[in-house]
Amino acid sequence: MRVFLTGATGFIGSAIAPELKSAGHTVVGFARTDEAAAKLEAAGVEPHRGQLEDLDSLAAGAKAADGVVHCAFIHDFDRFVENMAIDRRAIDTMLDALAGSGKPLVIASGLLGVAQGGRLATEDDAPMGFGRGETEEVVRKAADRGVRTGAVRLPPTVHGPGDAGFVQWLVDVARAKGVSAYIGDGANRWSAVHRLDAAHLFRLAVEKGPAGSRHHAIGDEGIPAKDIAAAIGRGLDLPVVSIPAEAAGGHFAGFIGTAFAMDGAASAARTREVLGWAPTHPTLLADLAGRSYFEGQSKYAATLLATAPARR
Repeated sequence: MRVFLTGATGFIGSAIAPELKSAGHTVVGFARTDEAAAKLEAAGVEPHRGQLEDLDSLAAGAKAADGVVHCAFIHDFDRFVENMAIDRRAIDTMLDALAGSGKPLVIASGLLGVAQGGRLATEDDAPMGFGRGETEEVVRKAADRGVRTGAVRLPPTVHGPGDAGFVQWLVDVARAKGVSAYIGDGANRWSAVHRLDAAHLFRLAVEKGPAGSRHHAIGDEGIPAKDIAAAIGRGLDLPVVSIPAEAAGGHFAGFIGTAFAMDGAASAARTREVLGWAPTHPTLLADLAGRSYFEGQSKYAATLLATAPARR
């Protein structure tokens, strides 16, 4: 299969490409810059130049492929509404290019906020009615247009060496503030998955996922926020403290304060049954017991905390 992969040089996409190649597929990676194109070529991935706003390039890449995996997203949360509109146009363009072909298009979606109240989110749960949940539903319904659509729902943290996302943000905040904090009693849970397990799921979804499917990339069903904070505290040798919900936004320097207070537990039982997927790589707490998170820096918190005096 010739697979067109957007986000091919990102944290997850750069794991999906070798996963696809290991199964004998040819990977064509969407490359925004010359540097990205060179990186893809060095990894044995055929570069296809363009940007998410370049709809003609996206259409050409999708039409020439036997399947599409869409992981690209502009992670500038100050322009979230604008970036969601760009993502929606990109997805609509690729769906139009694949209409009637029976070819697969699998997108990355999210799980945080899908289920609250202490229960596990399942593949039957409808997505959030905004953001990437909205585009997930657009893709699911496009199965009626002759596209074998699927959505891989990712948990709040896709972890592993090189992660510069939310967990690294929490580490950066703890280092800057001198404490590792959780919110309230810290009983709310985050689900998690290792990036290599997520990559394997994307491959299975594009190879054999039924049309209109939702797949859950869940290794850890639910880790209490207090346990995550405690692991960060151990890694940085810092005290672990509770902060009230009203102080979370200021303490965590942005919307991560809201996210870290949410309950994001989820199940992957149906995904495992339908696709035969089984995560085999380290858990989040196992990764936090190593050193990679304490020697890196997040792509978000570096800017947000630039003016915050480091206490340690």
